[in-house]
Amino acid sequence: MTPRAGAPRLVRPLLAVFLAVSAVHLGGLLAGVDTVHLVTKPLLMPLLAAYAAARGGPRLLVAALLFGWGGDVLLMPDADAAFLAGMGSFAVGHVCYLWLFGRARVSWPAGLVYAAVLVTFVVLLWPGLPGGLRIPLAGYSLLLTAMAWRAGALGGYAALGGALFLFSDALIATGIADWPQLPAHGFWIMLTYLAAQYLLTWGALDGPANSAGAAPGAYREGSIRI
Repeated sequence: MTPRAGAPRLVRPLLAVFLAVSAVHLGGLLAGVDTVHLVTKPLLMPLLAAYAAARGGPRLLVAALLFGWGGDVLLMPDADAAFLAGMGSFAVGHVCYLWLFGRARVSWPAGLVYAAVLVTFVVLLWPGLPGGLRIPLAGYSLLLTAMAWRAGALGGYAALGGALFLFSDALIATGIADWPQLPAHGFWIMLTYLAAQYLLTWGALDGPANSAGAAPGAYREGSIRI
């Protein structure tokens, strides 16, 4: 298929607005201003998705970011049903990322480390989790860990993004299990989450899988050039 055209004139403005809104959002969390959090959080992933689309990025990347937006919005209410729905939206986003990564080889030793971290973390967290969330959280953690490991297919920046995504969600899980929390807990969750999504986007747009002899704006989703 021919490369999909982006909107070059919008690339820098969209990135600038995403970074500015991210900074305002994080500042609001540090200041404890709930209104800033409520207004800015729903804007973050749509702006990053629009930036990726303006770059002519993969549809799967845009879809992953938009499912992340769905998770962001659904996690805002303090209700178990909304939490499960938000986790489900993020899970679909991780499936989009895994499909985007394709079958490229990644480090098996790193995979073993991720597997060990997953098992250890779930075992430690299990007693403190509400009964209705144990199985869904364990399944989601497995999918997230697979995404974090496979992110290395898009290069070092994406690999770091996957690791930060895992760390961000681990902070959320420790809160659910009533573990001791970091000062400004919400700030660290969102800082690592935003960095993760941006680095995954960077890897998908500019990683080695897309820079070796590819035409501008040409990307691969799995083994299909779009």
